[in-house]
Amino acid sequence: MSLKARLDEDRASEGRADRGSVTHWRRRLLEEINLEDLTRLTMAQRRVRLEKVVGHILTREGPVLSERERSMLIRRVVDEALGLGVLEPLLADETITEIMVNGPDNIFIERDGRMRRVDATFNGEDQLYQTIDRIVSLVNRRVDESSPMVDARLPTGERVNVIIPPLSLSGPILTIRRFPKPYPIEELIRMGSLDPATGILLAAMVRARFNIVVSGGTGTGKTTFLNAMSAFVPATERIVTIEDSAELQLMQEHVVRLESRPANIEGRGEIAIRDLVRNALRMRPDRIIVGEVRGSETIDMLQAMNTGHDGSLVTVHANSAEDAIHRLQSLATMGEGHVPYDAVRDQINNAVDAIVHLGRWPDGSRRVDEIAVVSSRRREQFRLDSVLRFDALPIGPNRAVEGKFRHFPLPRHVAGRIHHVGETIPAVFGVVASEPPGTTPHPRP
Repeated sequence: MSLKARLDEDRASEGRADRGSVTHWRRRLLEEINLEDLTRLTMAQRRVRLEKVVGHILTREGPVLSERERSMLIRRVVDEALGLGVLEPLLADETITEIMVNGPDNIFIERDGRMRRVDATFNGEDQLYQTIDRIVSLVNRRVDESSPMVDARLPTGERVNVIIPPLSLSGPILTIRRFPKPYPIEELIRMGSLDPATGILLAAMVRARFNIVVSGGTGTGKTTFLNAMSAFVPATERIVTIEDSAELQLMQEHVVRLESRPANIEGRGEIAIRDLVRNALRMRPDRIIVGEVRGSETIDMLQAMNTGHDGSLVTVHANSAEDAIHRLQSLATMGEGHVPYDAVRDQINNAVDAIVHLGRWPDGSRRVDEIAVVSSRRREQFRLDSVLRFDALPIGPNRAVEGKFRHFPLPRHVAGRIHHVGETIPAVFGVVASEPPGTTPHPRP
């Protein structure tokens, strides 16, 4: 075979391979359509129009494909043209709670609390960067060497984090966290996250205006649980929510939602959680709900709890209920005011009433690991009394985590506040016969 014949065969082979690629048919689609006409259509209408055009192009020029292969290719081409390409099917699957893209060839998802790899891949880094640009452009942000990190919330509610080289040594990394529909406490009980008696106790605590901290590690369901507990706040109260990325979905009518704002490209315009907490105090709130405290805003939140805003709810990252209270102390001293540890301890003792700690287990299940009430007051060292613990059994052959919830009597000052507002305490908890000697009486009713 002559050199010319071999070159011609190579070109034909490359053409056949290119005709099977999504990029080729997307390019052909862009050549065929009138972009000005598309701007007059809704997103659903655009998708229908483009699917018809791609179908006509494949009929004229495309390879011989089965009906299933043809439908899949049309969908991928339109997804690439309109949406986020290979991520579109994953975003359409409501059972997926997290999408993790570790470079163009490694895509992982989380479903039912478990992580696994999927077969989908990007055609290369260029396509992945194009997808990232589309995502961050939705929130008027950009990603490049001068701004290699972005953390934002999409208009549809998903939280997105992007980090690219040179900060990432694994190529461009994209993480999309989707927040599931709000779960009521009844649904969490059905799923085994807590038992019915604990649900009744938590409802009573919320209605009795306890200041409650929900603690746990990443992915333990803190926001989901906080949302479920907020359902017990009376509809007559004004609630102000403060979050980094708006995730809470409260059902009450009188809710004011505040969201922090990062700095712009020039490094200006940042509105921090601390600024929003201070502003919320001027908005006549009955309750303040902070999605998560992670810095100097902690001291402002504690002061709000101590100055007439009982019944506030907040989450914090921690490994246990005891760790949560010490972490609050550390976070509260991170500001520029340099508040002494002893003063912060007094603030926490007077402000925090109960800590609900959540855990995530090897089988992907999430449940309440412990509920502890703060019995220390004033200048005392921290003292927590557990009223609930989950005792897990050794994991069996089915790899499922099983166990039981152990209930303990409530301290009398806690039981008194619950009874004072007309709420009942489930019999499995009960009340301690008497307070330990030397215990400081709780100052609140």
